Amino acid sequence: MLKLHFAPNSRAGRIVWLLEELGLEYELNKMAFHPKDLKSEEHRRRHPLGRVPVLDDGDVSIYESGAIVEYVMARYGDGGLKPAVDAPEFPEYLQWFHYCEGMVMPPINTIMVHSVLLPPDRRNPETLAQAQRLLGRAVAPVDAALEGREYLIGDFSAADIMLGHSLFMANRLGQVSDDLANLKGYVKRLEDRPAFQTAINL
Repeated sequence: MLKLHFAPNSRAGRIVWLLEELGLEYELNKMAFHPKDLKSEEHRRRHPLGRVPVLDDGDVSIYESGAIVEYVMARYGDGGLKPAVDAPEFPEYLQWFHYCEGMVMPPINTIMVHSVLLPPDRRNPETLAQAQRLLGRAVAPVDAALEGREYLIGDFSAADIMLGHSLFMANRLGQVSDDLANLKGYVKRLEDRPAFQTAINL
């Protein structure tokens, strides 16, 4: 059985969401999002930097959320949640699948550090403001692409799990303005999915 090493409020939520969408059985090792768990010797044997998610599948152990999503879909997805390689939507699917880590998550990480994780006396308002501007520019094309669509490529796909999770985090941090109506509606649709609710409420 698949075993997922997980901590709340992290990218590991993407993997729970995927496993739930695919209806796969899995075991969950839920850890605190705290150095006492993530930086423990036991967990560093799974991930050298003490991060999550990590997925165990028999003799296979793999980390990086995007890699795990691709692995699970290739091994257990039965062709679901992604367009065929020769489908017209496939290039756009790939684009949005990778857009989250390339464009959206870097400024979100900085915003988290300078608004939540660091003590107030170590936060840098200029760094925070720059990250907020970068995030605003990064999410605007997504809002435009969602015009007239329920999901990123039309039908729900793994690109929504990857990028949608990042946009949910951005919205929860108050970084999605009300004038991005397509994006706001999209995040609400994701939040209403039962598999997402399971993942986010763990």
